Amino acid sequence: MKKLLYILFLMGVLYSCDQEESVFFDEPFVRISTSTGEARTVVLSNVRNTNAYSVYVSSRPITDSLEVSYEIIVGDGLQEDVDYKIVTTANPLVFLPGINDMPIRIRWLQHAVNPEKDNTVTIRLTGNSKGFNLGFPGPDHVQSQVVIEKRNN
Repeated sequence: MKKLLYILFLMGVLYSCDQEESVFFDEPFVRISTSTGEARTVVLSNVRNTNAYSVYVSSRPITDSLEVSYEIIVGDGLQEDVDYKIVTTANPLVFLPGINDMPIRIRWLQHAVNPEKDNTVTIRLTGNSKGFNLGFPGPDHVQSQVVIEKRNN
């Protein structure tokens, strides 16, 4: 029996040596992305739906609320209530203890866009009440914002 356990242990060690290492962050951070984990996406002009762009908190468990503020930057080719409607109006988002993600929702409306103009909506994280990193830790602050481009179909 001991011999079998030793062989299984040795096989596990040898197998794990060939695996890629996971990356773990020691620094707490807040990030935003699409439902597929992307920082940039496209919405077609003939689509009529509501999309959620999720803000995530990555930290050790917190015991009090965390407030995350953001701004929405709209390109000159889009008009609210014509091309889109911001559904989530809470700003800052308040993360209660145990909550690690919250959506910012945008309702996309059917309307053709002028391809010569800036047809993007950018949701940019601007701060938080605990001084956590915005975006993944590192100089590029990946996923500190999400950019949604509306295109004609």
